[in-house]
Amino acid sequence: MASTRVFGVDDLAVNEARKVVLDGVPIAVVKDAAGEIFAIGDTCTHGDISLSEGFVEDDTLECWAHGSKFSLTTGKPLTLPAYEPVPVYAIEIVDGGVFIDPAVTIAV
Repeated sequence: MASTRVFGVDDLAVNEARKVVLDGVPIAVVKDAAGEIFAIGDTCTHGDISLSEGFVEDDTLECWAHGSKFSLTTGKPLTLPAYEPVPVYAIEIVDGGVFIDPAVTIAV
């Protein structure tokens, strides 16, 4: 699958996470406090919870249900109870649009 435009850069507020589903893959697209955009797997590895419903803090996304924080750059959980990482997806910003290919993950 090729990259798909999910929305414009300005459509996502600072410290906001939004869920998109591309080719059946749920992805949390996040704009951190610095205005940088990331895409990580939307499903918490501790429970079947949507991470995009959680809280953006610095460079992490926190699961609202049990408090596990996931790194936006590596997908690794930084706090328990989660101990398995979520995938991190490559994004491209082209002409003010955010593009994601769910088949392309970043190995860290």
